[in-house]
Formats: sequence, structure tokens, C-alpha cells
Amino acid sequence: MNEQNKIELEIIALSHSITQSQSYAVVLGEKNGSRRLPIVIGGFEAQAIAIAIEEIEPTRPLTHDLMKNILTEFNIELKEVIISDLINGVFYARLVCEHEGQLHHIDSRTSDAIALAARFKCPIFTFESVMDTAGIEIEEGELSDVEPPSIIGSEEKEPPLYTAKSIDELKTMLNEAIEQEDYEKAARIRDEINKRSTN
Repeated sequence: MNEQNKIELEIIALSHSITQSQSYAVVLGEKNGSRRLPIVIGGFEAQAIAIAIEEIEPTRPLTHDLMKNILTEFNIELKEVIISDLINGVFYARLVCEHEGQLHHIDSRTSDAIALAARFKCPIFTFESVMDTAGIEIEEGELSDVEPPSIIGSEEKEPPLYTAKSIDELKTMLNEAIEQEDYEKAARIRDEINKRSTN
């Protein structure tokens, strides 16, 4: 595969998958471009990505946090993630790691690769062939409507009325949600706190 055809992507949003009710979709956007790459992932994987992009600190390291800690401890740097192929409807990815000056390519599930990229804050790439097959073109006027990185959908029928709570109550609820490892709820509470701090 020609490395010159690499396209850099960024995490645009996480949402419930329209086609699969028990799944989520992570939406990657072309940097300096209008194409989007939606990838269906599981709920646990969506949570792992959401925790990283919302910068929520779990009380104990989750699987991807543990992986990051191990790589860091052994001086292995995750340089980039490449979504390399789309075969029979399945995305394939690899981690490009550097250790003692040597680059190593490691096969990975795409959702795990994205979750690690969010933790290491390393770039995510794909190839033109993948974007041609699975990318979605967004019209210029629609770009401003793209949701920021967060869980868009929720399994709750009624969103909690966080607006009626004080900042102190919200902070208490945030700590409780993190202790209970309900990171989707924690993300929503933190969004409400951040919304008030910017007003």
C-alpha cells in the first residue's frame, strides 16, 4: 500500500448505530476535508473511546488504560494508527509502534486502535481506497452541524434533568458516576458542568 496515499482522520462523534440497535458508530472525519468514515463498534468499545476523548479518569485502569501503561512502562511509543483495509464489510487496523528506534506494525481491531490513539493522542490514518469505498461526503454547509466528540445517543428514554442541579450537586454526581464506572453518565454530567463554566 502506498504510504503517500494516507489520509489523516480525527474523531468527530460517537452515536448509536442506526443499522444495529445494540451497537454504536464512531465517526471519523477527514482532516481538512469533508468526508466522514463511520465505523460500527460495540458498546464497551464506544465507552472506552468516550472515556478517552472526554478525559474522564476512571478509579482503576480499564483495559485500554492498562495497555497504555504497559507500553509506556516499556518505552514503547504509539506513533500512529492506520485503518488499512475494508474486507467483506470489516475494517482492519494496525498500530505503528516505536521501540528503541525500530518501528513495529501490530494488527489490531479498529475500535481498540482508535481507543488507544485517543489515549496516546497520536494521529489516525486511512488510505484513499478505504475512503473511496466507505467514506461519506458531507456538504460544506453541513460541516458546522457535526456533533463534537461525545456520546450522541443514549439508551435512557428521558435525559436526566441536570439543569436543575447546582454545580456542587453536579460535581458530587460526577464523582459517584465515576466510582460506579458509569462513564456515559459521567460524560453527560461533565458536559453540563462545562456548559455552565463557559456561560
